[in-house]
Amino acid sequence: MEKTKQEQQASCTWFGKKKKQYKDKYLAKHNAVFDQLDLVTYEEVVRVPSFKRKTLVLLGAHGVGRRHIKNTLITKHPDLFAYPIPHTTRPPKKDEENGKNYYFVSHDQMMQDISNNDYLEYGSHEDAMYGTRLETIRQIHVQGMVSILDVEPQALKILRTADFAPFVVFVAAPTVTPGMTEDDSLQRLQKESEMLQGTYAHYFDQTIINNEIDDTIRLLEEAVDLVSTTSQWVPVSWVY
Repeated sequence: MEKTKQEQQASCTWFGKKKKQYKDKYLAKHNAVFDQLDLVTYEEVVRVPSFKRKTLVLLGAHGVGRRHIKNTLITKHPDLFAYPIPHTTRPPKKDEENGKNYYFVSHDQMMQDISNNDYLEYGSHEDAMYGTRLETIRQIHVQGMVSILDVEPQALKILRTADFAPFVVFVAAPTVTPGMTEDDSLQRLQKESEMLQGTYAHYFDQTIINNEIDDTIRLLEEAVDLVSTTSQWVPVSWVY
């Protein structure tokens, strides 16, 4: 923060000399960098009566077990949790039904929807595009269910609104105990987990260390139940 302050002071001095000539160029060059910093020092919140969060967001390092947690919760509570069916541009395989495992759309249609900001996340794999359309999340809410998402932290910029009312849970890497073999994958998992926690901890409503899946599921069930039955602090933008 101190370094950023010094740089801002320096740039203000620089603007003072040739403001008209350099201002637009400087902002165009550095705007993306400042956007990535996502530096939050203060967020106004308000306490509200208990209400049901619409979305359960699972954050964590790749390989920490979020998909298994998501599938376990949906299997155990099919009337409470659901996962939004993704869209894809690949052709359906034999016996695949549109709207069951995937929604199959044309490449042009998906690109048009992406340009209209209709997707939460999207990417490509083996010459096909895949993505989560925001409307599929809202459809789950309309059914009175909680949508479970395992997303990248950047998606929180879209999700942290009253529209999606997320409960954000960080799934931390398993604890390394004496005697455990620290292979490369475990070290990578720990390192990525610590990095995510250090960068995005101010967004977490709860952190759960995924040592045992049964304990993780129980803690998540308790957390979702508690947040639905007690008063809670939410960003003031969700209310006003």
